[in-house]
Amino acid sequence: MSTASDAIEPFRIAVPDAALEKLKAKLALATFPEEVDFSNDREYGAPLDDVKRLATAWKDTYDWRRAEAELNETLPQFTTTIGVDGHEDLKIHFVHKKSEREGAIPLLFVHGWPGSFLEVAKILPLLTSGDAKADEPSFHVVAPSLPNFGFSARTSKPGFAIRQYAEVCHKLMLRLGYDKYVTQGGDWGTMITRTMGKHYPEHVLASHINFVMTRPPSPLSSPLLCLQYALGWYTPQEKAGLERTRWYRGPGNGYTQVQMTKPHTLGFSLADSPVGLLAWIYEKLRDWTDEYSWMDDEVLTWVSVYAFSAAGPDASVRIYYEATHQPEDFRAVMGYNGKVPLGLAYFPRDLMVVPSSWGRTLGRVVYEKRHDRGGHFASVETPELLVADLRTMFGKKSGIGAKLPF
Repeated sequence: MSTASDAIEPFRIAVPDAALEKLKAKLALATFPEEVDFSNDREYGAPLDDVKRLATAWKDTYDWRRAEAELNETLPQFTTTIGVDGHEDLKIHFVHKKSEREGAIPLLFVHGWPGSFLEVAKILPLLTSGDAKADEPSFHVVAPSLPNFGFSARTSKPGFAIRQYAEVCHKLMLRLGYDKYVTQGGDWGTMITRTMGKHYPEHVLASHINFVMTRPPSPLSSPLLCLQYALGWYTPQEKAGLERTRWYRGPGNGYTQVQMTKPHTLGFSLADSPVGLLAWIYEKLRDWTDEYSWMDDEVLTWVSVYAFSAAGPDASVRIYYEATHQPEDFRAVMGYNGKVPLGLAYFPRDLMVVPSSWGRTLGRVVYEKRHDRGGHFASVETPELLVADLRTMFGKKSGIGAKLPF
């Protein structure tokens, strides 16, 4: 029986000095692979020169305290304890910023892997403002660190899968007084918010996703989509998206196979080796974006959140194992849900970029946009495009805003 308190406590990131000293000591002792002619070929993985440069900067020049202070200054952070059915009470860390506008819309923003609450930073000031005269809605934004990520607690029992993450997020919104709300998600955030729409449709009034996951068309359930696929009746953008999807399901998908089958084996490296953690995440930051110019400090802050995670650097990858071992929930994410209005955003360098006709099999689509730039981390790479999507979808004139009770 849960004994979780309803208390909401202010939170400031404060990594202990001992943790910083331990990190630098490990970096000083790092052993790198021997250099060969193709050490910097990205087809083989994270480039040696990049990882060496970043590791050296992490050890010698990167200032975590400066990054920590900036995060504490710009992101209003809190914690609360939430009980999960069949599991323990979990301390959940989250960002929460309310708009000053009357009639603002409560919006839950859910990250994925290898992301974190950091992904809300660029869009937070845009979403909580908005020009009412220009039909720009404003939002009360909630962005949790998922359990096993960031500064939220580690789960200790098996079976903590998509349904449980959805339960945590829903209970957090209720805890904050948002009985009705809308959602936005990419990566695991797509799956979690889609699951919330299935189980809590009376609370989730609409969802916007920027990682459109669907099943390939079936001859039995969608023969016309199969015919369209066979004949190649797609726009140039859609054809390019299918090529990107094939890349992801082939050579771009190796990490998934490891994380969904043997997460603990990989976890030894992630927990013990800062360089291993850096290389594992950096490869995705490079490969999953649309030539986004990552600054070294930006990468190191991103990876440091994993290194200093309350749950440990290894905990986050277990979501892959648990989700794939609850196949009924996984299938439901890619099924039709007509109860919750749906917005879809396609970015050309995302991991799966399916044809629009496939995306429309997910539910009652009220907004759809295929962008000409951007990748997997839309809120970081192209924050203005993602915010424009949300403003249009939820505008009182341009979208469904007039139908919402806010």
